[in-house]
Amino acid sequence: MKSFRKELWFDIARRREFLNITPQVIAALRESGVSEGLCLVNAMHISASVFINDDEAGLHQDFETWLEKLAPEKPYSQYHHNGYEDNADAHLKRTIMGREVVVAITGGKLDFGPWEQIFYGEFDGKRRKRVLVKIIGE
Repeated sequence: MKSFRKELWFDIARRREFLNITPQVIAALRESGVSEGLCLVNAMHISASVFINDDEAGLHQDFETWLEKLAPEKPYSQYHHNGYEDNADAHLKRTIMGREVVVAITGGKLDFGPWEQIFYGEFDGKRRKRVLVKIIGE
């Protein structure tokens, strides 16, 4: 069985952002040489998420609106966590959206359903961030 590990790095310009990282994950899969197995993709930051959904701008805006209703960024004083930092809302948003995804690899391709894409969701950006891709199989 093969094991492959790669880090994907992103420069996040805004506090919150959704990035379609499917092309980078597909490139990592090709690099791995694995044709049957599993691909784990996880955020390496406690205020970020990796999830699967449709690549549709209206849906992404709906996520932003929904998450902001559930865990509004401001006022910062509403959170016990905030003191030195102002990112309690980012931790809560990450919990809702999830840390990682696992996708089956079949015939050397990610075994997606229709419209599925992998996204990195950042909730406390404005700096360099990373995602881990771990691929195992044959």
